[in-house]
Formats: sequence, C-alpha cells, structure tokens
Amino acid sequence: MKIRIILFLLSLLSVPAMTFAQKQERMHLRKGNALFEDSAYVDAEIEYRKALDADPKSVKAKYNLGNALANQEKTDDALKEYISAAMAAKTKEEKARIYHNAGVALQKQKKYGECIEAYKNALKANPADDETRYNLALAQKMLKDQQQQQQQQNEQQDKKDQQQQQQDQKQNQNNQNDKKDNEQENQDQQQSQPQQQMSKENAEQLLNAVKQEEQNVRDKVQKQMQNASSRSLEKDW
Repeated sequence: MKIRIILFLLSLLSVPAMTFAQKQERMHLRKGNALFEDSAYVDAEIEYRKALDADPKSVKAKYNLGNALANQEKTDDALKEYISAAMAAKTKEEKARIYHNAGVALQKQKKYGECIEAYKNALKANPADDETRYNLALAQKMLKDQQQQQQQQNEQQDKKDQQQQQQDQKQNQNNQNDKKDNEQENQDQQQSQPQQQMSKENAEQLLNAVKQEEQNVRDKVQKQMQNASSRSLEKDW
C-alpha cells in the first residue's frame, strides 16, 4: 500500500505543471467552444482570440477561431487562421481537420481550384477520410461545371460582340452613304442655282423684248394714224 502511494506521488511529480498562460488558454477555449455550440459565433470568436493572446502558438485556438470566422461568412479571415494553424500543426490528424475545413470555406466562395488543393492536402494527411474524398469529387465536378458555364458565357459574349460590330459597320456604311447623298444633293443644288438664275435673266430679257415689241407696234400704229390724217386733209383741200 505504501509503495503504491509513493509511485502515485512520483507520477504526479513527473507531470509538468500547467503554466498560468496555458490555464488561461484552456479556459477561454472551453468558453469559446460552449458559445460555438450555441451558435454564438461572435462571442466564441472573442474567447478564441483571448485564448490566442494567452498562447499565440495554440493550434486549437487558431483552428477554432477559423471556424468561428467561417460561420460569420468572414471567409478570408478564416482562411488566414486555417493556414496559420496548419503551419503550426504537429499531427497529421490536426492537419487533415484544418485543411478539410479550409476546403469547405473555399467551396462556399466557389473558389473550386483552391478548394480542391485544400481537400487534397487533407487527404494526404488522412487518406481514410471519406467525407473529404466526397467533398473533393464534388468540388471537381463543380469546377468543371463552372468552367463550362464560363466558356458558354464567353461564347455568347463573343457572339454579341460580333453582332454589335456588324451593326456598327452597317451603321457606319449607312452614315457614309448618307453623307455622300447629302454631298451629291448639295452639289446638284449648287449646279442648278446658276441655271435658275439664267432662266430668270432670260425671262426678264424676254419680257423686255415683248414690251419693246409692243411699244414698236404702238409707235407704228400711231404713225400710220398720223399719215392717214394728213392725207385726208389734203384730199378735202
């Protein structure tokens, strides 16, 4: 009985005592986890940041903070924490879990290329993870669909651009034709103006000639009348 007690006391001595910082880190992690379970992600984020203040190298605090940020749709900030946690992770299990969640966050943003790489890294750390393998296959399919959709959109846009270009060319041709027609019309008007002026002058000359002719006739008639009068007087005499 005494030997067992001594051995137990020795085993206690062999366990390193927790530092104050480690106690603070664990306390804030527990609080953060409880809040996370209640979907209070903002409050959980605060506790996880406090845990990181206590131990800046804490993989669990970085990973959990990334999860809290991801659930707030703060994907970019979450990815920074995931990357930091993955770099500090010491076990394959930790790396697999971190890369898996990073892949989920990227998949929500439809960043399928980066998402696929994250899932592949997770499978390298834990090849037996069927959930990650399923997510990887789904992401690969969604990437293919995205690329096909983008290709169709590009083709449609190219077709629209080509149609617009043809319309612009047709409009330019019409504008050029209109310009030529206007220039020809102006030229015809300029050529017709002298003719109109000459016609007016001719009309005036013709009118003057008619007037002169009428005057000549009147003068001739008057002269004849005068001659007739002269003859009658002589006859009476």
